[in-house]
Amino acid sequence: MPAVAREFIINPEDQARSELYDFLGLVLARPADAALLGQIAGLRGDDTPLGNALDLLAKIAAVTRAETAEREFNALFIGLGRGELLPYASYYLTGFLNEKPLARLRQDMAERRIERAEGKHEPEDNIASLMEMMGGMIVGRFGKVTSVAGQKSFFNTHIEPWAIHFFTDLEASNTSVFYGAVGSLGRRFMEIEAEGFDMLGN
Repeated sequence: MPAVAREFIINPEDQARSELYDFLGLVLARPADAALLGQIAGLRGDDTPLGNALDLLAKIAAVTRAETAEREFNALFIGLGRGELLPYASYYLTGFLNEKPLARLRQDMAERRIERAEGKHEPEDNIASLMEMMGGMIVGRFGKVTSVAGQKSFFNTHIEPWAIHFFTDLEASNTSVFYGAVGSLGRRFMEIEAEGFDMLGN
């Protein structure tokens, strides 16, 4: 049977939002290699706080070696026993891993037909996975485009209560330059998203 074309058009603003969520998910999922650092170095932002944060990240990426990015990533998120930061909703909201925030997320994922990617072993409430989920919902990567109301519900439940705090902690890290700039970009983006969803009302 021929493939059925998707019956929707993604507006440029939502496409840009999805791409930024996906970008943050990619950068936070694993250490940035030389190819990714080169791609980031070529990015350019506009004359906004978010654009300025992107420009700074691009400039830092241009002088960051892959070995340096890997050391920063390991110190932040892996470490000896544990890293400087634990990028999980459960930990930020309860102080422990694998708690109620993760259970709520798994229930929501099932209802939205979002399946855990093969080969991933860490809890689904890590920041990289949540960024990837939001990016996918905006453009319909999980079967259909999620309405703005649905996006707001997911964001307010699983991301807004802790992500700004996490990105602020990442931005303030004393052990990271490249990922500190990622934190700055993420914090500003989360603030914009939170303000945008708040403007929608109930």
